[in-house]
Amino acid sequence: MSARRPIPGARRAVGLGVAVTAAGLLLWSGLAGALIVSTLDAAERAWLQQHLLPRLPLLLLATLALLGLVAWAAARFWQFGFSSADALLEEARVLLSTDVERELRPRGTAAQQGLALAFNELVRQRRLLRQEMAQQVREASAHVEQERNRLAALMSELTQSVVVCNLDGRILLYNSQARQQLGALSGGLPVAGGAELVGLGRSVYSVLDRHLVAHALEQARDRLLRGDARPAAQFVTATAAGQLLRVHLTPVRSGAEPPDIDGFVLMVENITRDFEQESARDRQLNEMMEAQRSALGNLQAAVEMLDFQDIDPATRERFLAVIREEALRMSDRVYRWSQLSAHDMGTRWPLEEMHGADLIALAQRRIGARAGEGAALRVLADEVDPAVWLRVDSYSLLLALAYLADRLVSEHEVRQFWLRLAAAGSRARLDLVWSGPAMSTETVMSWEMDNMSVGEGGGSTLSVRDVVHRHGGEFWFERERVRHQAFFRFLLPCAEAPAAAAAMSFVHSQSRPEYYDFDLFSRRDAAAAGDALDAMRLIDLAYTVFDTETTGLNPAEGDEIIQIGAARVVNGKLLRQESFEQLVDPCRSIPAASIPIHGIQPDMVRGQPTIDRVLPVFHAFARDTVLVAHNAAFDMRFLQLKEARTGLRFDHPVLDTLLLSAVVHPHQESHRLEAIAERFRITVIGRHTALGDAMVTAEVFLKLIPLLAEQGIHTLGQARQAQQQSYYARLKY
Repeated sequence: MSARRPIPGARRAVGLGVAVTAAGLLLWSGLAGALIVSTLDAAERAWLQQHLLPRLPLLLLATLALLGLVAWAAARFWQFGFSSADALLEEARVLLSTDVERELRPRGTAAQQGLALAFNELVRQRRLLRQEMAQQVREASAHVEQERNRLAALMSELTQSVVVCNLDGRILLYNSQARQQLGALSGGLPVAGGAELVGLGRSVYSVLDRHLVAHALEQARDRLLRGDARPAAQFVTATAAGQLLRVHLTPVRSGAEPPDIDGFVLMVENITRDFEQESARDRQLNEMMEAQRSALGNLQAAVEMLDFQDIDPATRERFLAVIREEALRMSDRVYRWSQLSAHDMGTRWPLEEMHGADLIALAQRRIGARAGEGAALRVLADEVDPAVWLRVDSYSLLLALAYLADRLVSEHEVRQFWLRLAAAGSRARLDLVWSGPAMSTETVMSWEMDNMSVGEGGGSTLSVRDVVHRHGGEFWFERERVRHQAFFRFLLPCAEAPAAAAAMSFVHSQSRPEYYDFDLFSRRDAAAAGDALDAMRLIDLAYTVFDTETTGLNPAEGDEIIQIGAARVVNGKLLRQESFEQLVDPCRSIPAASIPIHGIQPDMVRGQPTIDRVLPVFHAFARDTVLVAHNAAFDMRFLQLKEARTGLRFDHPVLDTLLLSAVVHPHQESHRLEAIAERFRITVIGRHTALGDAMVTAEVFLKLIPLLAEQGIHTLGQARQAQQQSYYARLKY
């Protein structure tokens, strides 16, 4: 529930004009009286004093009455002649700068009323012209719309999640499957149905690890430069919510020469259930093998006893019963296992098939970039078998190689490495070779067990032993005394057939999903803060437009939030599907007088999350955006009073549609949300509900942006400075 206070509009200008007129009349009267007195002789002055001084109060009253009449006439003239013109001008600019369709109300002088009527006629002509143009566009695009709808239906039916991002990881496209799947995995948000961190303009790195995506993109870029027809890569990752995802990355080509990348497409599949099922099968297989081993022991013992010739018939029958019973149990176990699993478990961690030479090339670059910072470091490929294909988790394996090299550089001052790769039966040998001092077995074991950390921001909770176990391989340290070299050796699984991973299905970016904005392809993260953020244009920013409903108007005296609603504005568009709406248990009573305003009954908030649980979710929803609200000082005060309790700071830049409306329309009598919406011909739905008011406020804000631009207000800093000059900026809560 937001506060509303009537503030005078054009009356200040009218009052100033009246005061100037009255002051002029008084000055003129005083000068005229002084001039007349100066022309009289002594006798005439005495006569005036005798006859006029006793009647001076009456004369002053008459003068004041005359001045009041003149002032009233001046005020009426001022308001009739100038204020009406200013109001008409503001309304006319709304029609010119926006797509609002309405007629000006004639007011003021006859000439001004005639201008309003003429302007209305021009507006009607423009409306007819727009209708004709819209009809032509509809006819011309009917076929395109039909194809687009077909493709949208196709995208919505895909079982896989599809996300398209620019090079900064900002989401340009996603389908409903991605919204449901990734949104549910984004950090384990505590409020059901609350915020979704998957949305247009948001960073995909809120769900996926930035280093993993960068690594896959680097692989795809290398393949693209080599002329690979399908330059794709894939990886497996675990989310913060404990889910296992298989991600297939395909670059979006720019079409330039040489080939370059504008962004990337992610096909995301949640394989948690499959992984758990395979793990369960593996456990069941082990249990069955143990049971079968015990049964075979019993069978063997019974058969050996039957070999004795002097055994009595009763004992022989008892041993035969044991054989039959154990045989039936073994048969039953085998049958149940065949029903549960049709194939072996295989490796626990899903691996990707990769050409060995590609892995060596990436390792050269990774070790040189990470371990060689500030040092002259050479990484050479030596004895690399081009026929070797591997099944590996390339990200963790390269991290292990870079980690070992980094330890050698920092602790033993190694400056040159060789990488070797060769087949070894069903597996492959990958060696990291160097020349340097001898190392103890204890040192190697400690390196193998420690968590890997490479440079700044390159840490991992994995150890080298974890990486080896993930591949089902082996790892050891050896010295070659003849060559005076040492090496770490990895035994890794080989792939049976090359390039199988590239055969995944892919939907081209021409298909129309449910949520997309390809204009964001040209946007790049500004990493702006402070002055840099203030210098950004209003049309380039992302906004969270929000509203709160509360128990009352006095947050400092115990009133609490009972509902928060918000919508996002990205690239000049209101994203209605990416909204936030949550009832809040205020842990106090709701005054009966406020219920008719917001319509929220006490039983509606009973059992809902408290503000301590809701604010972290809303804070995540509003991350990296500018906050927008109507009478924002009221809503922000409620949020700021919770900062110490929740540990969250809402230090976002804030824009207020009430203040901005007063900036662009200083001569309008009201800047209430309903009045502004009426001026802009915005339909108000769900008034005094948090989400409904947020949606209306967002539409109002989008209408205000071009009007601010007409006044030379283009950047965030200019808008923030302009709104602070408004009368409404004095309101405090």
